Amino acid sequence: MAPAAASLRSYRSVFAMRFMLMLQYRAAALAGFATQCWWGFIRVMVFAAFFHGASGRQPLSLPQVVSYIWLGQAFLTLMPWWGDPEITEMVKTGNVSYERLRPLDTYFFWYARAMAWTTARMAPRAVLMFLFATMLVPALGLADWRLRMPAGTEAAAMFVFAMIFAVLLSSAILMLVNILIVVMLTDRGPSALVSQLAAFFSGVILPLPFYPDRVQRFLLWQPFAGLMDIPFRIYVGNLAGAMALQGLFHAAAWTAVLVASGHWLMGRVMSRLQVQGG
Repeated sequence: MAPAAASLRSYRSVFAMRFMLMLQYRAAALAGFATQCWWGFIRVMVFAAFFHGASGRQPLSLPQVVSYIWLGQAFLTLMPWWGDPEITEMVKTGNVSYERLRPLDTYFFWYARAMAWTTARMAPRAVLMFLFATMLVPALGLADWRLRMPAGTEAAAMFVFAMIFAVLLSSAILMLVNILIVVMLTDRGPSALVSQLAAFFSGVILPLPFYPDRVQRFLLWQPFAGLMDIPFRIYVGNLAGAMALQGLFHAAAWTAVLVASGHWLMGRVMSRLQVQGG
């Protein structure tokens, strides 16, 4: 138990140090927040026009879609858009070889860094976006375009758990990108591929319920749904009860599968690591 406890403390320390380091980039957070507010309004206007001209019943109501959009803007940096830039730099310089010398499991060391990198960039923007979309938007006379509160106490509690799983799942996907960067010696291919898949299948571009009915089952069970669609639909009340629990299980199961796969792949990659140069 003592070595395991010591390792756990080390991973917590790694997370805390990287988290505090990333929080220093306040200007980037403010710039990102302003951009996300702008694009949030554009997306809300597009869906408001769609609902104004649409006929028939839609899978989500306009208030639900508006909240879904603002949540997407708040947690946009949760998405695994690209690999860890520090790992990319280590691969380019050859310093990645030093990672094998640490008395820690390399995968979980990088996983702790990935979680800190993701959450530290996300937290400030999410807080600002919640304040903006729940308070300032109604103050501007746009109450119909505001971010509403969760559908109920149960929805709020399950949303918190869903977002915890979303962070774990995003970090697991990010770890696969990082490992592929080590294999391919560049971040361009892996980052471009995963970012496009995540954007299309997570709901960040179009809420997944608006896709055709024949692909809904696949969309609900593919891994990227746990990043945004499932948490946001729980928040707005579109997923509740057994369906919400099923969504949480889905995210937890994919996280476990991707962590196990990534850990195995990391061991294979590091055992065959070659560094060229002199």
